[in-house]
Amino acid sequence: MRAITTSLLTPVMREPARGRVLDAGCGTGNNLKHLASGGRPVGVDLSEEALRFCRSRGVTVARGSLLALPFASGSFDLVTSFDVIYHRWVTDDRAAVGELVRVLRPGGHLFVRVPALKMLWGAHDEAVHSRHRYTRAELVRLFESCGLEVVRATYCNSLLFPVLALRRALDRLLSRHGSDVEELPAPMERTFRALLELEAWWVRRFSFPVGGSVVALGRKTDIESPHETKGGRNANEGSR
Repeated sequence: MRAITTSLLTPVMREPARGRVLDAGCGTGNNLKHLASGGRPVGVDLSEEALRFCRSRGVTVARGSLLALPFASGSFDLVTSFDVIYHRWVTDDRAAVGELVRVLRPGGHLFVRVPALKMLWGAHDEAVHSRHRYTRAELVRLFESCGLEVVRATYCNSLLFPVLALRRALDRLLSRHGSDVEELPAPMERTFRALLELEAWWVRRFSFPVGGSVVALGRKTDIESPHETKGGRNANEGSR
């Protein structure tokens, strides 16, 4: 999945003006090390345990919520958020995306990945406290409602979609509980990895019509975001 993300972000990361990068909901910080090729990465997360992992990796992090980021407006050239805004802790995804847009400079880019399609809802979603699985159209509308120009939107984790759909159907049939994230037999791991790497190559050229995840890349226009006041500060900042 990281290879797929790299394929989609490469045109943006190559921009000469690329500077500060924020990973919102950075978890244990591994993505920050990979984002370093595109600028100076900073992570933000609510979990103190996750932030301890980040610090052990030597990456720069701060504690904060997606609904009230501890950064000034227009601070970043690129903002990423991987599998975060779908979570139950994010009670208002539009407000969260609006806050991510607030900290972007005009012309900066936002990249978001979320789980896709309600038909794939299963025990894993309950285990990881999912709130929603998105369609491509929903994510596009979410971006546009926050003043972003959508540069690219596609489903991904698509070549493995039949396997995932079968797994979720069996989970429902067998009333299975718990996350489906686990170590697989080595031959299966190699096969799945090869398929995702092939998908990473294909996604540079065309978008997929279905998949287990959906991603969108948006550009902040020069027009003031609807989530910002005339002074350039987000309305949420008053409660900090």
